Amino acid sequence: MGLNQIYLGLALHNHQPVGNFPHVFEQAYQKAYLPLVHALEAHPAVRLSLHYSGPVWDWLMETHPDFLGRVAALHSRGQVELMTGGYYEPVLASIPDADKRGQISRMTGFLQERFSAQATGLWLAERVWEPYLAKPLAEAGVEWTLVDDNHFKMVGLEEKDLLGYYLTEEQGCRLKVFPSLKRLRYSIPWRDVSEVMSFLREAADESGTRVAVMGDDGEKFGVWPETYQHCWEKGWMETFFKALEENSQWLHLIHLGEFARKFPPVGRAYLPCASYDEMLEWALPAARSFQFTTMKRLLEAQGRQDVLQYLKGGFWRHFQVKYPEANWMHKKMLWVHRKVHQAAAQASGDCGRSELWQGQCNCPYWHGVFGGLYLSDIRSATYHHLVLAEKQADRVLHGPHPWLHWEQADMDYDGQPELTVETQAQSLWLKPAQGGSLVEWDLRQPGFNLLSTLARRPEAYHLEFLERHAAGSQPDGGSVKSIHNGLRTRTGLPATFYYDSYPRVSLVEHILPPDATMEDLQWGRQPGYGNWANSPYEMKVEPRQRELALMLKREGDSWDGSPLRIEKQLVVGLSEAGPVGLEVVYRLTNTGSGRAGGLFGSEWNINLLGGGHNPEAYYRFPGERYDYLDCAGHEESASEVYLGNRYLNIELGLRSMPEGRLWRFPIETVSNSEAGLEKSYQASCLVLLYRFDLEPASSLDVRLTWTAGAASPRH
Repeated sequence: MGLNQIYLGLALHNHQPVGNFPHVFEQAYQKAYLPLVHALEAHPAVRLSLHYSGPVWDWLMETHPDFLGRVAALHSRGQVELMTGGYYEPVLASIPDADKRGQISRMTGFLQERFSAQATGLWLAERVWEPYLAKPLAEAGVEWTLVDDNHFKMVGLEEKDLLGYYLTEEQGCRLKVFPSLKRLRYSIPWRDVSEVMSFLREAADESGTRVAVMGDDGEKFGVWPETYQHCWEKGWMETFFKALEENSQWLHLIHLGEFARKFPPVGRAYLPCASYDEMLEWALPAARSFQFTTMKRLLEAQGRQDVLQYLKGGFWRHFQVKYPEANWMHKKMLWVHRKVHQAAAQASGDCGRSELWQGQCNCPYWHGVFGGLYLSDIRSATYHHLVLAEKQADRVLHGPHPWLHWEQADMDYDGQPELTVETQAQSLWLKPAQGGSLVEWDLRQPGFNLLSTLARRPEAYHLEFLERHAAGSQPDGGSVKSIHNGLRTRTGLPATFYYDSYPRVSLVEHILPPDATMEDLQWGRQPGYGNWANSPYEMKVEPRQRELALMLKREGDSWDGSPLRIEKQLVVGLSEAGPVGLEVVYRLTNTGSGRAGGLFGSEWNINLLGGGHNPEAYYRFPGERYDYLDCAGHEESASEVYLGNRYLNIELGLRSMPEGRLWRFPIETVSNSEAGLEKSYQASCLVLLYRFDLEPASSLDVRLTWTAGAASPRH
């Protein structure tokens, strides 16, 4: 009787976000991408499927072009199969179909041109699957893809059913789908090689038509904490590759595309909306995510796989509910998509399409164990490309001459209209229903959103950290673990988690008691008197010659219950009439029958990438006094202040008339990353305050003038 046989299909995905730091790319190259190619060259019998995202290909072509030649050699000798995907690694379900097809076509064309590779399989970003994807993928020439095995288990399939691929379809468009086995993903490279081989031997049978598939991130072989030592210095990968070669009589390495061509499907399957297990946990609201994860761990400890198979967490798109900032960025992307495609219908050329696609990179649109949305530099890079795409499209739509356009639209799909004011130099978005606040302010020339900020909010790992702290337990240690197992912490964490009761946007008003302190506002200890930050304002738009005026008004209460009215007028003009900027005129009126007094504050949250005491990011005060953007401070009297970043070549100037008190402090979150919990800079908060003591029907008038220009030279 012959040996039982089985095929093994390995697929590794290598990706870095658009806008990531060059040294991060280099680290991934040195610790994961390069060692893997070395190992493959040394073990020519080892065959696998490889996917590199567009940002990685672009970086490699610029910095290590010889690496592409080595990958090409591996492909030409049949050792490596190259996979396509959305070029800039979007979650395909989240972008318009035209962009799906365009991004896939760009990657497939690149692989054909550069490597003569006929890529038939697609790496699905974050394995986010929705049933209708079968149609646009098939239309883009994709024959097969792979998702996690939990997708299949949710419809009742068992482990024994997952050693092959299944056919699915949407409106008659067919797609072959492989299940990637969690047991392999959690064993390679975390368990002894002998355990991996034992599992594969147990899965083999006399038919010889089974395939065990593992698709996972290439970065876990060297970039994730402690894995470089484990995989390469201590030799786990060398031991694994030797074991694959030594057991080739019964264990056959195969490209997934080849298997899909040679063997029939196991059956037909219609899979639900899903992603990998951890992603579905992260997509839940914080308290529910913590509860769900705790329940799963309990069931795992009890060995209740029969129950775990049917447990399903959240839904990837719910990140747009969980994080309003992610939703705003996503809807901005859709807004720019419409402009780009309108421009493309009127003119030839790119019209901003390439910039738009870069702005669709998935990383800042969600958050889990990686920084994602919490990384202000990645958010800013995404906005950078979206703003540049919009600028290119508007050049077609509005022509070369100065222009000013305003429009009301439900930008974020919350059922309430927002208002945009756009010129060739800047664009602003306001939310009348949310405190009449300014939620986006783009400078077109540098391609920068000054208000790419993030509020402090609870996270499931905060709850886990606090629970462990209360129990006196220590962070995880011991053997090398996947980043999905355990909670790591880093130094410098605050003793308390602080959360915001309103979005960290700008043009936010506060009415405070006269003895209020900056620390009360900074740490969220100040009650939301009158709830001015979250309540709706009435709005009126007044077009004027060469400028636009927006009037916003609301009646409310002071800190002591006295009735007040806040009126604010924003004036935006054509850029050639003066410097790029914004003028805000406030009027605070006592509408009651008695005296009203306290502090009136105007809050602005600006992100000029000032974290980590960035020496290029600064406050500048009269007399050429400087400070870091992530420093706290207060000036008892301030008539002007400047914020800048020399690397971005942006400096904002703020003038106040009359002069007021200035509070300034960084907004910092505690977020999870592959290295553990860490403090992250999100914005610099400035609050201009004015003492008022008003008789009935009397008013306080304040004028704030913002200007944008080039950064100051290093002092």
